[in-house]
Amino acid sequence: MSSPPPARLSHLNAAGEVHMVEVGDRPASRREARAEGVIVMRPEVLALVLEGRAPKGDVLAVARVAAIQAAKRTWELIPLCHPIALSGLEVAIEACSDGSGLRLEASARTTGSTGVEMEALTAVQVGLLTLYDMLKSVDPAMTITGVRLLSKSGGRHGEWQRDD
Repeated sequence: MSSPPPARLSHLNAAGEVHMVEVGDRPASRREARAEGVIVMRPEVLALVLEGRAPKGDVLAVARVAAIQAAKRTWELIPLCHPIALSGLEVAIEACSDGSGLRLEASARTTGSTGVEMEALTAVQVGLLTLYDMLKSVDPAMTITGVRLLSKSGGRHGEWQRDD
């Protein structure tokens, strides 16, 4: 029994060469994507953050700004992404319910001809990296984990939501 042929990858042309996908003929539609990730840290470090006593100041505000800036620059960081005019980006950072660290969620929106999944994911990664950078002096063993897309809407593929 043979397996089905792999789906054609959109970032490869007929000769198998990498290229940027043409999206100019696609109709513009409202698009949104949500992503999340977690930075795990010792409870006493989490307490420093939540009480506003981290050695480098308001790490949550800096991480939010870094996440927003990263989403706006995704096209400069990921080689085959298109520049996108974001119409909105929300970044929420909260303590994990089990006290193990911080959960960061980013929601990106645009009206355009390509999706914003990469912008949401980039925002999460850079926001978490910023938290690591600002807290590494008190807990170099922190772990960034669970970065994933939660949902997307708009475009040819419509709605998608993670089941778990």
